[in-house]
Amino acid sequence: MTAFSTDNKINDAFLPPSDAKSRIVQFMRDFQDSVCQGLEAVDGGGKFQEESWDRPEGGGGRSRVMKEGNVFEQGGVNFSEVWGDHLPPSILSQRPDAAGHRWFATGTSMVLHPRNPYIPTVHLNYRYFEAGPVWWFGGGLDLTPYYPFAEDASHLHNTLKAACDKHSPDLYPTFKLWCDEYFYLKHRNETRGVGGIFFDYQDGQGALYRGPDPKGPAAQYSDSIGIPAPRTWEQLFAISQDCANSFLPAYIPIVERRRNTEYGDRERNFQLYRRGRYVEFNLVYDRGTIFGLQTNGRTESILMSLPPLVRWEYGYQPEPNSPEAELYETFL
Repeated sequence: MTAFSTDNKINDAFLPPSDAKSRIVQFMRDFQDSVCQGLEAVDGGGKFQEESWDRPEGGGGRSRVMKEGNVFEQGGVNFSEVWGDHLPPSILSQRPDAAGHRWFATGTSMVLHPRNPYIPTVHLNYRYFEAGPVWWFGGGLDLTPYYPFAEDASHLHNTLKAACDKHSPDLYPTFKLWCDEYFYLKHRNETRGVGGIFFDYQDGQGALYRGPDPKGPAAQYSDSIGIPAPRTWEQLFAISQDCANSFLPAYIPIVERRRNTEYGDRERNFQLYRRGRYVEFNLVYDRGTIFGLQTNGRTESILMSLPPLVRWEYGYQPEPNSPEAELYETFL
């Protein structure tokens, strides 16, 4: 189900606490710190350089970028808290009930592009939004390997599932299917990677799935379990925290397992070609990118997710029975 109409009495009972904004901002700042510390430790040489920025319409953030590390060719971990009077079309099209209110949004996002083609690219984003009585949590994590390994995908998904299962056994199946739906390149007819979890518009009421495809697998699963009991702001905050904090345990073991795998020009060229899919998704479909550009965010920070090097090749087809073909045939 994708409708957002709710009972007014339930809405009143499930409004955020008075200190909601300050608490979520503090968590997002602390989360950015812990992620950067963990990534610097595993890289063993690269350091994040920070730039603070202000948004003329209200708010600002901290952009942290690592370049030419031992492991990470480029990576960024961004924190932002922004507000304003006029909602962008990307929000109003999904939540028209937020119209006419001042809005506030905060979140931490991250994209890492390792140099070694055997280490997957990884993306993360957790966020919170308020506009008058309208509020929600959103976020997720997904993995984009170039030379995928089943044990790596299994480790990532098992770690994310454990974080979700602390709260409900229905979260991971819904959010996993939602991730597969969201990170899908329609013009290529393929997923961006091996998935992860994704959720949005979680305000504690209605069905778990609140996406645009009422007939897709995520919606079908959500409908099959019915509407869960109302969830409070505190419960949803706890879910977001646990899912976010599962990132380092989910990703660092994969980096350690693959960092010393030897590679040559063939593997590097394929990695650069597949990075083109990442660019295509972020510029065409990614809601965070669209929201940032529509709200006059800092362009350098918004496009931090793009890889430092990338290539396109017309009509590329992997050789049959090759490791490159396995990515398409087995994992995408």
